[in-house]
Amino acid sequence: MSSVPLSAPADARPLNRSDYKTLSLSALGGALEFYDFIIFVFFAAVVGKLFFPADMPEWLRQFQTFGIFAAGYLARPLGGIIMAHFGDLLGRKRMFTLSIFLMGVPTLAMGLLPTYAQIGIWAPLALLLLRIIQGAAIGGEVPGAWVFVSEHVPSRHIGFACGTLTAGLTSGILLGSLTATLINSVYTPDEVLDWAWRLPFLIGGVFGLCAVYLRRMLSETPVFAELQQRKSLAAELPLKTVLREHRGSVVLSMLLTWVLSAAIVVVILMTPTLLQTIYGFDAATALKANSLAIVCLSFGCVAAGAMVDRIGAGPVLLAGGLLLGFTAWTFYSCLQQHPDWLFPLYALTGLLVGTIGAVPFVMVNAFPAVVRFSGLSFSYNLAYAIFGGLTPLVVSLLIKWDPLGPAYYVVTLCGLSVLIGAYLRGKGR
Repeated sequence: MSSVPLSAPADARPLNRSDYKTLSLSALGGALEFYDFIIFVFFAAVVGKLFFPADMPEWLRQFQTFGIFAAGYLARPLGGIIMAHFGDLLGRKRMFTLSIFLMGVPTLAMGLLPTYAQIGIWAPLALLLLRIIQGAAIGGEVPGAWVFVSEHVPSRHIGFACGTLTAGLTSGILLGSLTATLINSVYTPDEVLDWAWRLPFLIGGVFGLCAVYLRRMLSETPVFAELQQRKSLAAELPLKTVLREHRGSVVLSMLLTWVLSAAIVVVILMTPTLLQTIYGFDAATALKANSLAIVCLSFGCVAAGAMVDRIGAGPVLLAGGLLLGFTAWTFYSCLQQHPDWLFPLYALTGLLVGTIGAVPFVMVNAFPAVVRFSGLSFSYNLAYAIFGGLTPLVVSLLIKWDPLGPAYYVVTLCGLSVLIGAYLRGKGR
């Protein structure tokens, strides 16, 4: 594994105004793009009623609706690989801007789509196509954003930059949840079904296009610019180099992505439903607690990134894994007897999920600059497609065996975080 910041003389300088501008615009764009990607799931029930035949069985309508949602995840690896390929050859900024454009336009189009009652089978097919484009976009956005900010700041601030960007991405989930809550509070169910469901898509599309304009104000990363000047860009297909020379880095990055996806999917995305079905909380209480956990998660990501710059990624992943494992077990095992602990325990668990803010630092430094985008994108998107898709199924099966199934899964992956942390610490990272 290689950690090669090309602009070494600038490594000692503090973050300047330009760095903060880059971080702010990157995090804002990431939040808006993640909002566009996940807003679909908050209106899945309404979309299912409008984009499939009225006489279709409810279970089949729900299955097909979530199938369209899942298509976005399946498109992530291919989209990420293609965009990373050109990011390593043509520039980080171009792909960084293209990814948010490819997210904003389909989101806007979703808000304008005719329904099944208007154009028949073409409605769900058009929705599926737009969702696939969104998946390709998010596949390039997340790795591209981590690479972009890490190559803009001095090497001793890469952890903070990656943690801040990750906090921006998680804020997009919160923004989607709050928007869905607002729409369903302001408008009646009939109004939402009739026309108000379009609002969050139209708003997301407009904001996405605004973010495209803002990203045009950013400059190419100094690292890539130096690679161009030296004529040191990849001489062959970047992914070919990654698979031949950096297989260890790919494995490490995929394992870290498994830890990241488990924490996000189980603790943040699945737990609101589990709080209602297993622990008996009402939907409003579960969503409020979840919103608090996401806020704490965002702060945790920034804190973890800043700590990485001070003490290294190994100690952060090791200590964070231990603390999250303990807190997650306490959270899932104590709520039955102590439902009044929901908000403080969920907030603390969300804060410690922020340990994932250390993950992109390791992945960015696992690959040399010339193939960094391709290596990180391939590892992250492939692992997220596998583990992000399997995690809900595995947790659901574990719950049938024991209601504490989510705790077992999260604690197991925290153990993996501890092992990786110990390995990195032994390597002086």
